[in-house]
Amino acid sequence: MSTKIRLARHGRKGRPFYHVVIADSRAPRDGRYIEKVGTYDPNTNPAAINLNFDRALYWLMVGAQPTDTAKRILSYKGVLMKKHLLEGVKKGAFDEAAAEAKFEAWMKSKEAKIQEKISKLAQEGDAAAKVRLEAEAKVRAAKEEVVAKKRAEAEAAAAAKKAEEAAAAAPAEEAAETVAPEAPAAE
Repeated sequence: MSTKIRLARHGRKGRPFYHVVIADSRAPRDGRYIEKVGTYDPNTNPAAINLNFDRALYWLMVGAQPTDTAKRILSYKGVLMKKHLLEGVKKGAFDEAAAEAKFEAWMKSKEAKIQEKISKLAQEGDAAAKVRLEAEAKVRAAKEEVVAKKRAEAEAAAAAKKAEEAAAAAPAEEAAETVAPEAPAAE
């Protein structure tokens, strides 16, 4: 029986979520599998990968063949590096302590790269938020300026209307004053 390390798709349409499984090569993609060794969520940045390192390494050592994407995931998590070092120990290229030291150094550098990427993404997100906030403030200031101009025009129009009413009322008062003295005389 030929075994494969591959991804079984789950999740809704447009939001994939994968299980990293060991399956018979003849089984369907999302069908029957031998063992689930991890998960892969490409929806986050960086992608979230949970992997049972020891079981994945065991299956690689007994001959399971990873698909291209599964190979990239295993490489990212260091399973392929560990397998490579263990093969070197079997061949006598170096001892197990040296292999473990090389693997630890590799893992530290890998973790540093991952943390650097996470911090870079956070900084870019903060910078983008700051730019959006400044643009929003400019738009708000422009709207406030337009509103203030309209308010000033409305106040000016209201003042002009009051002045017109006062001007119209003044001749009416003069007319009423001239009419008013005549009215008491008529009584």
